[in-house]
Amino acid sequence: MAVRIRLRRAGSSKNPIWRIVVADKRSPRDGRTIETIGSYNPQTEPSQVTIDTERAQHWLDHGAQPSPTVAKLLRTQGVEGPAGT
Repeated sequence: MAVRIRLRRAGSSKNPIWRIVVADKRSPRDGRTIETIGSYNPQTEPSQVTIDTERAQHWLDHGAQPSPTVAKLLRTQGVEGPAGT
């Protein structure tokens, strides 16, 4: 199973708040997820990012691939790729 760490939309119309989730690559954007590991609110100044860094590192170590946007958010929180790289 190909696992990705990506964004899932939450919030109301024209007020997006994104959840950072671990999901199967084949599932739809707002479909079934394995685990929610954080949230991202781009509408605040500065943007609010909350990530469970332990769980994010766990999933990266087990082969999960972050989407480009999530990879940037993980870098801002100090989470790097799999351990040892």
